[in-house]
Amino acid sequence: MKLLRLGAEGAEIPCILGDDNIARDVSSIVADFTPETITGLVDRLSGLNLNDLPAVAMDGVRIAAPMAQPRNIYCIGLNYSDHAAEAGMDIPDEPILFNKSSGTYCAPFDPLLYSPKMTKLDWEVELGIVIGKQALNISKQEALDHVLGYTLVNDVSERAWQLERSGQWAKGKGFPNFCPTGPWIVTGDEVDDGVALSMWLDVNGERMQTGNTDKMIFDVATIVSYLSEFMRLEPGDLICTGTPPGVGVGMKPPKFLNIGDKITLGISGLGHQGQTVVPL
Repeated sequence: MKLLRLGAEGAEIPCILGDDNIARDVSSIVADFTPETITGLVDRLSGLNLNDLPAVAMDGVRIAAPMAQPRNIYCIGLNYSDHAAEAGMDIPDEPILFNKSSGTYCAPFDPLLYSPKMTKLDWEVELGIVIGKQALNISKQEALDHVLGYTLVNDVSERAWQLERSGQWAKGKGFPNFCPTGPWIVTGDEVDDGVALSMWLDVNGERMQTGNTDKMIFDVATIVSYLSEFMRLEPGDLICTGTPPGVGVGMKPPKFLNIGDKITLGISGLGHQGQTVVPL
């Protein structure tokens, strides 16, 4: 099942995208996809005859973030063995955890904002986990039962702020629109719960990142169980699971984004997204 939202900001329509690529309005069943409504959502929507639901035109219509604002955005650092090698860093013994501020969350085709104080703006294609029901101190075996589905994320980073400003990683990860998400949330049955998905990212048409989630050091179940040991995961929480090699800071010489640059990225089964860097 693919869940998406269409329409202008503040007037989004919750939809299911059918196998025929027609979006169907489910607002008669659930007013919106929000942290308050997604627990049990798949059960409520399963078995629907999509042909009985109104079709929503997609041509020229804004694709919104696939769920309303999550309460929390968590990120796992250095979670790909080949990315750790690119960064010249040891493979971590436990997941490295940091947060992105809530204001980073935005639609998949919204612009990236370039502040005059930025110098090293970078990209990261990532698999996103969307939590479907509350989780606290759960086992790895229980973890996937707490996942609503998976989505595509660009974990945008300002590397100078992240690495050179005497602080934690969050400093370089929290600017507005630094977490484009979507175009949709896909339930685990359609993408084998995030296993062995190919992923890519281009800048101005040039391939920068090529990877596969089979290189994740910590898999989805491990991540969800691990985080639940330290905090209560809430419905709608978004977990960004790390990126493969090919980020700008890892290139020789490093390469970063500038105003006017265009980024496109995708993960098999999860669709694609794109952003243009614009001045703040």
